[in-house]
Amino acid sequence: MSEIRQSGTRIHVPVMPNEVLSHLNILKDGIYLDGTIGLGGHSSLILSQLSAKGHLIGIDRDEEAIEICKKSLPYHKSALSLLNDSYHNINSILDNLEIEKVNGILLDLGLSSFQLNSLDRGFSFNYDSILDMRFDLSQKKTAYHIINNIPENELANVIFLNGEERRSRPIAKKIVKMRPIEKVSGLVEAIRQATPPFKRDRTLSRVFQAIRIAVNDELEKLDTFLSTFYDRLEDGGRIVIISFHSLEDRKVKHSFKSLKNENGFKILTKKPLIPSDEEIIENSRSRSAKLRSAEKEG
Repeated sequence: MSEIRQSGTRIHVPVMPNEVLSHLNILKDGIYLDGTIGLGGHSSLILSQLSAKGHLIGIDRDEEAIEICKKSLPYHKSALSLLNDSYHNINSILDNLEIEKVNGILLDLGLSSFQLNSLDRGFSFNYDSILDMRFDLSQKKTAYHIINNIPENELANVIFLNGEERRSRPIAKKIVKMRPIEKVSGLVEAIRQATPPFKRDRTLSRVFQAIRIAVNDELEKLDTFLSTFYDRLEDGGRIVIISFHSLEDRKVKHSFKSLKNENGFKILTKKPLIPSDEEIIENSRSRSAKLRSAEKEG
């Protein structure tokens, strides 16, 4: 996900929009679920394809995102349900809406630019703020808790497993030595002292990613979703998932392959689709995106 500003208004720049629409193969009277609606860029495109009998369900853990979408997607001829929830709760969400199955599901697992550019959420190492990193501001666990309270070995494992950072142990050791760390600047300094300058921005990105994933239980929620979504797809229904790092992409790839072997799930992307060079130039944050899609055969 990404966004730009025009005359002070946020405008969402959805990743691979044409590929998303093509692979969802929108039925005009269908029911579609956008499990990570963000600022509504993809959802707006889906809505434009739906008739008055269509229905879009937009979900996001970030309440601010839902409030933004309520203003940016105020009226469409088709039904629109906007819910502050998590996509991994797909069963309870659809049960509450009295919807048995949907024709398509979209997940864009990227961090929205309005989150990354927030001056008080702590998602980026470029802005000094409190160590928060929560998508859902009602939950208690924050980045501060991860950084200051868990044992050194556990912290090193978080950084290595969630960020694939090879220098996880010296970084964790330095963080523990510098505790308490209260702000982004303190975490950046700990990483700086524990790593060489070569490609340090990549190291910073990996460590911040690792902690954010741990704060929000992102991989666990993805696992739950991947184990439950199949039964909520109509025959002929399609799913599109855009991931932004290898941990997520591997989970999606293995899930689709497993469903293919067990149920004849039709994988539509033998290899993940990636943005064109032109899109990467226009939206640099799309450069690590990988899109996989599949269809439930009837």
